[in-house]
Amino acid sequence: MSGQHDVVVIGGGQAGLAAGYHLRRLGLDFVVLDAQAAPGGAWPHTWDSLRLFSPAAYSSLPGRIMPPQPGETYPDAAHVVDYLTDYEQRYDLPVVRPVRVEAVHRDGGFLRVESATGTWRARAVISATGTWWRPFLPAVPGRAGFRGVQLHTVGYRRPADFAGRKVVVVGGGNSGAQIAADLAHGTDLTWVTRRPPRYLADDIDGRALFDAATARRRALDEGRSDTGGVASLGDIVAVPPVREARDAGLLKAQPMFARLTPTGVEWADGTRADADAVIWCTGFRPALSHLAPLGLRGPRGRIPSAGTRALREPRLHLLGYGDWTGPASATLIGVGRPARDAARSVGELLGTR
Repeated sequence: MSGQHDVVVIGGGQAGLAAGYHLRRLGLDFVVLDAQAAPGGAWPHTWDSLRLFSPAAYSSLPGRIMPPQPGETYPDAAHVVDYLTDYEQRYDLPVVRPVRVEAVHRDGGFLRVESATGTWRARAVISATGTWWRPFLPAVPGRAGFRGVQLHTVGYRRPADFAGRKVVVVGGGNSGAQIAADLAHGTDLTWVTRRPPRYLADDIDGRALFDAATARRRALDEGRSDTGGVASLGDIVAVPPVREARDAGLLKAQPMFARLTPTGVEWADGTRADADAVIWCTGFRPALSHLAPLGLRGPRGRIPSAGTRALREPRLHLLGYGDWTGPASATLIGVGRPARDAARSVGELLGTR
């Protein structure tokens, strides 16, 4: 496979589809290269009990409201996959899969996108590969010598896999709290966090988080004081399963341990706990290795950008990696506006609008 287009979008998840929607509206010639074998981006690979933070209508991509899931206020991951599959088909987006992009190179007036299955040349590239495919594991002493099971959030599926076992869940964010709540019944659970858990008010969901992220970006753009955004509200959205486990006294976090032992964990004061498994809910990093040949990486592994546009390569846009590429751009509700901005900027660059 190969081709030449105005734009190549790398990634066929929610960010890539939102970019495709806006590129289609501008009449640009583009292709979306997706590493996955089927639609849905990372959503088919999440744990079974995962649900959105917001009702369906507030979790939609541009142009198409997500329909409600019958009997559910907060849709599950399978419903999101169905929605993204329908979205891709509804707008006849030119997605090619599976194509795992390995490198992007400068090639005169083009950017050359290389994969094991083909090469594409484009006048502009939108990278929308997200973070799910680059899980972060902290360098904790003793990790290599632990004899039990270790897995990251990306490898967790269901509590039945750990029934009757001693499990340590590491992480005080949403994934840590949700997986700890998932395991609160039927396992011997130890939940550890670097600081005491900070729950958002019970009536706050993804709608308020999007508003907070947008207000923060607007304040920064206008030179006003940093509002703190989502971080000012707390770390954990009290979705119903988390709230129920918390109120039942099943989510009692302990401080982060100092090291792993062959059979468990040990705190700085010498206290130990046995563990059959450790689940690292310790976050992600941007999946940007395919852009390494461009030499753009800056502090913290990010590529310096103005909005979605890479500062040192104006033909490259970054979409869906977090607030640094648009307020709440790693969410369904938040990615639409930066996707529109990226498409418009590409259109201006190519002289089509």
